[in-house]
Amino acid sequence: MPTEPTPLVLTIEQAAHRLGIGRTLMYALVTSGEIESVTIGRLRRIPADCITEYVDRLRQQNISLPAAA
Repeated sequence: MPTEPTPLVLTIEQAAHRLGIGRTLMYALVTSGEIESVTIGRLRRIPADCITEYVDRLRQQNISLPAAA
């Protein structure tokens, strides 16, 4: 059974679901510029690779923080 390919762009709700966060937090991340978004006509969409980039940045920040003693 073939699976549908991952879409190139996601709605706010789809992106939030992929990150396991709420819609309100997702809007806040987009508004602050933490996660890039694009406008297609009147629609706001999140490029799927921007979700991965955001998680990679979070991982790098966690690696660079010193461990608590």
